[in-house]
Amino acid sequence: MLVRGVDAYWNPVLETLSRDKLRALQFKKFKRIVKWGYENSRLYRRLYDEAGFKPEDLKSWEDISRVPTLQKEDYRTAQAKDPWPYGDSLCVPLEKVTEYHQTSGTTGQPVYQPDTWQDWEWWSESWSYILWSQGFRNTDRVFIPFGYNVFVAYWAGHYACEKLGCEVVPGGILNTEERLLKINELKATALMATPTYVLSMAEACRNKLHMEPADLGIRRILCAGEPGASVPATKKRMEEAWGAKVHDHVGATEIGGWAYECTSQPGGIHANEAFFLVELVDIESGEPIEEPNRPGKIVITALDREAQPCIRFDSKDVSMWGERCECGRTFRVLKGGIHGRVDHITKVKGVLFSPVSVEEVVRAIPELGDEYELIVGKKGDTDVITLKIEMMPGTGASQEAVQQELVRQLRLKTNLAYNIEFHEFGTLPRYEIKAKRFKDLRK
Repeated sequence: MLVRGVDAYWNPVLETLSRDKLRALQFKKFKRIVKWGYENSRLYRRLYDEAGFKPEDLKSWEDISRVPTLQKEDYRTAQAKDPWPYGDSLCVPLEKVTEYHQTSGTTGQPVYQPDTWQDWEWWSESWSYILWSQGFRNTDRVFIPFGYNVFVAYWAGHYACEKLGCEVVPGGILNTEERLLKINELKATALMATPTYVLSMAEACRNKLHMEPADLGIRRILCAGEPGASVPATKKRMEEAWGAKVHDHVGATEIGGWAYECTSQPGGIHANEAFFLVELVDIESGEPIEEPNRPGKIVITALDREAQPCIRFDSKDVSMWGERCECGRTFRVLKGGIHGRVDHITKVKGVLFSPVSVEEVVRAIPELGDEYELIVGKKGDTDVITLKIEMMPGTGASQEAVQQELVRQLRLKTNLAYNIEFHEFGTLPRYEIKAKRFKDLRK
């Protein structure tokens, strides 16, 4: 195993702590946050009382699975109560709240997220682990091309960059072409964006500015918001387009930035186990999964967040444990990153289907554009999957040959047939934040 020098780690003590000591630290923090939530939040007191659970029941690691899981709908129900806007979920006096953000609302009513100043410092510290592990240093000029809105998005990344000593260039109000020109003008070295927007910027750079994105000088790109940076074909497209290393990161407004890919790129992401308790549980039974290569649902606890604690939150994300990374960190690796969401993994014609598997196929065919749409519907009693795609201009390949290869790869990877629709290049929707490519019209 390759072990790096201490300067490879933001916190070499915690990131290389033995598994036994790390687990002891996590359990101590877990007991503390469960007690805090029960004593200060009507939401957690109600949830635990209904399940017949008390904080003092936590006597061993095995007792963790006895703690009820929290659903996003629990937040929504609690926040519908008085006092507005946080209702039963708030654990501190309202005057201690200094930061407001909210979820995107893609799965229903947005969840409001309050943070104290201490919580916001926690955000930037956890993000410092992410940035440092991916090679960000005080010599970087980081361009952040998103609208600074109510979504947490890269707000925490911005402040963590400052904590590392990076120079930050906020490009929120600019359009895509203006952002690219500003990157070129200021010789930015790093970029943060969703995989969709990284590819969209590259497309705009070539087609509208007639410049190669690789000539802009970006050396590293941090991605979030979508599984794409952990999908090998998508990562390859981004790295080749920009001539930069692309790293994944996973977070959520309710949870925090809880996982990241390091420079060793181990084919997965490290769970930040100094700040989060990340559990993998059986999708059906909820039983803990410890062995590698067995898919399960991710349940997460933010161990140090006080205003609105996130305790055993059902993330709906699916992954599996992998092997230890050569970087020397003892934080476990989730193999392949996030494989998809439980509410997106569905049965089509009796076959278990994940939309992420289609992304891997589409992005692996160089003649196809970056954008696509995937729609599952019904024709009579039969499930029908429609895949909308674009051909890259100037490839010289025939549409028939590309379609044959696409059908073959889709059948091989998903064991399903698709209705393929070719659309003119540039006509499918482009996104800056999270893409909405998958629709299940049967629901």
